Amino acid sequence: MNKVFPSAADALRGVVADGQLLAVGGFGLCGIPEALIDALRDSGVRDLTVISNNAGVDGFGLGKLLETRQIKKMISSYVGENKEFERQYLAGELELEFTPQGTLAEKLRAGGAGIPAFFTKTGVGTIVAEGKELREFDGETYVMERSLVPDVALVKADIADRSGNLRFNLTARNFNPAAAMAGNICIVEVERIVATGEIAPDDVHLPGIYVHRIVHNPTPEKRIEKRTTRDRKV
Repeated sequence: MNKVFPSAADALRGVVADGQLLAVGGFGLCGIPEALIDALRDSGVRDLTVISNNAGVDGFGLGKLLETRQIKKMISSYVGENKEFERQYLAGELELEFTPQGTLAEKLRAGGAGIPAFFTKTGVGTIVAEGKELREFDGETYVMERSLVPDVALVKADIADRSGNLRFNLTARNFNPAAAMAGNICIVEVERIVATGEIAPDDVHLPGIYVHRIVHNPTPEKRIEKRTTRDRKV
């Protein structure tokens, strides 16, 4: 089966729709599927609930979808670098489900593993636990968290073979594998495509069974989220 599609728009066609639950890999601007996000914006789908560690920055990454008002709700752990995100949330224009970062990662991992819920100590005694089941194990209180199984996962990898086996580059191996596993349909954007079998088995970070469609983007922008500099010592 050929998993490689000629463009990001082609890969999304017939898959994305209004009102879906989407997972988008990346951490800040590291390891985000830039071309797929642009194609999602251009598709015009609306009322999306997006699972992502954050929403990029103003004018880039998921920030583009906030500008076009295609996202109605974010399930995130950090939103501090996006002024439009903050503005929409404080104005009541955007729903937000704050989730501790480790819990968010586990919600996706567990969803991909077929585990519907799990218990964690994170959030006990805070608003994170409000309305959720609490249970005691070995004298400690835990809160039950439901796993996440998005309709579609959009992820970024460094290399894919034509069977969809993936290798991620350094810290881009953040939320991407978990998002890919959790999605009912997984579309991956990669910088390089090689023949099946060319990636050494020990270098496969995610097996191709989780990947449905592949898009080649050899020249992503890879914008820096927040640049800090200091004076050179003389």
